[in-house]
Amino acid sequence: MFEKLADIIVNYVEVDRAAIRPESRFMEDLRFTSFDFMSMLGEIEDTFDVEIDQKEAADIRTVQEAVDYLEKLKA
Repeated sequence: MFEKLADIIVNYVEVDRAAIRPESRFMEDLRFTSFDFMSMLGEIEDTFDVEIDQKEAADIRTVQEAVDYLEKLKA
């Protein structure tokens, strides 16, 4: 799940794929804008065939939190 998510992340921000870590914060470390983040959520929904709650997504700060959330949705 982490690897697939990291592959999606590099489509939205200019960051080296190897620099993405579970503890990487979307806004502070990966330089996401709110627009980038929301756009990425749409691709994540399509890729993982899930429905993301916008209010819950607003609480996601790190890549690991996103992975945990996606794993919960897929369970």
